[in-house]
Amino acid sequence: MTPTLPRTVRAVDTAQLLDLTQEAAMHGFSQRLPVDWLQEHLALEATHYLFPMLVQRLTHRPEMPLQWRCQQLLTVSTGEQIWGLLDVLPDTFDKIPETLETASKKDIASRIERATTVREWVERMAADTGS
Repeated sequence: MTPTLPRTVRAVDTAQLLDLTQEAAMHGFSQRLPVDWLQEHLALEATHYLFPMLVQRLTHRPEMPLQWRCQQLLTVSTGEQIWGLLDVLPDTFDKIPETLETASKKDIASRIERATTVREWVERMAADTGS
């Protein structure tokens, strides 16, 4: 039986997000940004947010564990918030403390919907610097 996808938003700091991304890399999950890219571009003292959106089960790769595919709202060094995806183990997600009130969760979900994607942000930064 597939566990029920939590309909909540969890807040993590940059160190926690890097740990989650490292775990995703260790398992070979497909939706994650490179840890070194995150270290270069994330605001160090920021809070980032994870919102599970679907259950990811790779039936063609039964050795892969079930994952929550999360939308992530990242705060980058420019102060902007950008949108990406991160696959997280359900047990790992469940260990992240529930710290946000309902109104904050709704606000974050709304900001995720309006946020620039990681790809759009990277392309804009490259165009701005002429790279």
